[in-house]
Amino acid sequence: MANIKSARKRARQALVRHSHNFSLRTAVRTAIKKVKKAIAAGDKTAAAAALDASRSVIDRVAAKKVLHRNAAARQKSRLAHAIKAMS
Repeated sequence: MANIKSARKRARQALVRHSHNFSLRTAVRTAIKKVKKAIAAGDKTAAAAALDASRSVIDRVAAKKVLHRNAAARQKSRLAHAIKAMS
């Protein structure tokens, strides 16, 4: 553990930031899983609705720089492509 006061404060801040970012990443993963589950069920309208909800979550997390913007765009693109490929 750090001995200098400012280093102790940075360690505390890092813990808080880590837990916050972890919850945001978890929300993104959950949103993606919901879309994939709807795609697997074969329900195109539910999948499209889930994609709209997940897009906002992904964009919000990418705006906070927790998720890289290219990674966010890639996830959204792959999900949209999977929904478009449904018959």
